[in-house]
Amino acid sequence: MVSEVIPDRATAYGERVHRRLTEEMAIWLTTVGRDGTPQPNPVGFLWDGGDSVLIYSQANARRLANIRRQPRVSLNFDGNGGDDIVVLTGTAEILDDHPAVPDNPAWLEKYGEAIDARFGDAVSFAERFSVPIRIHLTRVRGF
Repeated sequence: MVSEVIPDRATAYGERVHRRLTEEMAIWLTTVGRDGTPQPNPVGFLWDGGDSVLIYSQANARRLANIRRQPRVSLNFDGNGGDDIVVLTGTAEILDDHPAVPDNPAWLEKYGEAIDARFGDAVSFAERFSVPIRIHLTRVRGF
């Protein structure tokens, strides 16, 4: 899949962005609260290899109300001491028709062991994290 947003892997920065989107297990999702305060939270995520990222949220998470009110969000990885900054911005979409975790082979490939260790199985995880959110990436910045 070709990306309009993610830097080319031929560059050192592009390679780091690809590696982190593929290998990292958590990313910080920042939504904006009702009073305008940024609300960062670490989340599991799955990059589609192009211009979007999928997360699953708890149905009662405040981030859902934040997204409904203001769908512009940011994602960022830790900076590894300041030498590996990756900040992505985009528009979040709460999905009604996306497969649940047990029916998402790519998610299970990435997180299956962690899900089994912490929640017992994918069905138990999906009961807690039942709301899929797709973030359509619009910009990447960093160094």
